[in-house]
Amino acid sequence: QVQLVESGGGLVQAGGSLRLSCAASGRTFSSYAMGWFRQAPGKEREFVATISRGGGLTYYADSVRGRFTISRDNAKNTVYLNMNSLRPEDTAVYYCAASLGTGSAREGEYPHWGQGTQVTVSS
Repeated sequence: QVQLVESGGGLVQAGGSLRLSCAASGRTFSSYAMGWFRQAPGKEREFVATISRGGGLTYYADSVRGRFTISRDNAKNTVYLNMNSLRPEDTAVYYCAASLGTGSAREGEYPHWGQGTQVTVSS
């Protein structure tokens, strides 16, 4: 079992940057592929990015590729999401999730979720 706690959300102007963190409990963090998802008001939750257990493989949604970067520090049991060139349409609650699979854009492959952190981008 792994527990996840996100932090780093907030209010930022369009074009700005934020860095989200997700701290995981337990000693098996490196066994999990990690993902970031987001849910905007009135919309379904959507995939943002995923990273493999060792950090060598990443994959992004088309909407964030080139602007967001996912990374992890297994020594610190933490995964990060660096978000640059933020747009109002990036406004959402951002969730991190853990999977014992290889990393995927599919929500169903992530049994462990954090509580989310709000990101608001003003125009």
